[in-house]
Amino acid sequence: MGILAQKEDIISEESGVGAGAAENRNRTIVRTSIIGIAANVALAAFKAVIGLLSHSIAIVMDAVNNISDAASSIITIVGTKLAGKAPDRKHPFGHGRVEYLSAMVISILVLYAGITALVESVKKIITPEVPEYGPAAFIIIAVAVVVKIVLGRFVKKTGERVNSDSLIASGTDATLDSAISASTLVAAVIFVLTGVSLEAWLGAIIAVIIIKSGIEMLKDTLSQILGERAEAELSRGIHAAVRSVPGVLGSYDLVLNNYGPDKYNGSIHVEVPDTLSADDIDRLAREIQVKVHKEQGVVLTAVGIYSKNTKDDENTEIENRLREVALSEEYVLQIHGVYITKDPATLRFDAVISFDSPNRIQTYQNVVKKVSDAFPGYTIICAMDTAFSEL
Repeated sequence: MGILAQKEDIISEESGVGAGAAENRNRTIVRTSIIGIAANVALAAFKAVIGLLSHSIAIVMDAVNNISDAASSIITIVGTKLAGKAPDRKHPFGHGRVEYLSAMVISILVLYAGITALVESVKKIITPEVPEYGPAAFIIIAVAVVVKIVLGRFVKKTGERVNSDSLIASGTDATLDSAISASTLVAAVIFVLTGVSLEAWLGAIIAVIIIKSGIEMLKDTLSQILGERAEAELSRGIHAAVRSVPGVLGSYDLVLNNYGPDKYNGSIHVEVPDTLSADDIDRLAREIQVKVHKEQGVVLTAVGIYSKNTKDDENTEIENRLREVALSEEYVLQIHGVYITKDPATLRFDAVISFDSPNRIQTYQNVVKKVSDAFPGYTIICAMDTAFSEL
């Protein structure tokens, strides 16, 4: 699928490009996490005392949840520090994926806290205790609601700004906690006014909400560790940068490998006129790498080359007919890398087959047969391609 036109790592993160931004990002994550730890430890201490004195299982479970949030922030700090380590011989692409692992640990902690809370709540449903609320309980819970709302928005907004999944998860969890604390306050008011205790049942509901949140966080994190397609905006930005380089007729086969938030290495194929020399291609490939790294922050470790017929108008007509035939097959998203020779008579191209196809191999075989029938006498050289990024 093309000729390797560029040696790996012409542009390296070790050169210092982007190092200052990465350091600022890490400091922001650590500073935000420390604020979260302080707030959650203080809230947990007050809630635990009030919950034990008033025999309120809901308030005690809320305190336990705050402790898990503080632990999550500690894990975020540790994960950020480890992810910031420089590349080494064993991990030449760096340690950025540690952030995904720390986010996974946080989600497991949230899940564990939810299960523990559910077990305790069920015990209190079976053997209930009558709560004894005082003015201090109402004040602490009300303050907790306000603090959690402010903290949640601050942490989540910061996480989105620096692209930290761990902070986003912590911020989302804190926002959820504000709703939990608010419901605890409502239950206390209902008990004081009516004498009806909803403590244990509310604790169970809180636990289920926490469990649900933990499962969703774990699911998202595992998906990232498994490997997700890069965002369409990034893919489009890279293609636009590549196609803006003089001499590039088209860009295809963008493959991006994620090594942590905002840390991408990848490769791409470009279509160029068949009149370019090796020197021209080398210059073009280097210019593409520099431009993409400067504009999108992505390191292209390889630039492959597709040669486009420019010397024979008849080949253009054949190419147009080839596209018409190939794209008539359902689930064929694109064909590219087309090159035609007459001696010997060959048609070379790649066919991008959609993941929506019930049988991608069969779709590929159908394309090859259709093209072979439409161009008797030609040897068909077709590679089945995959859309690793947005086309």
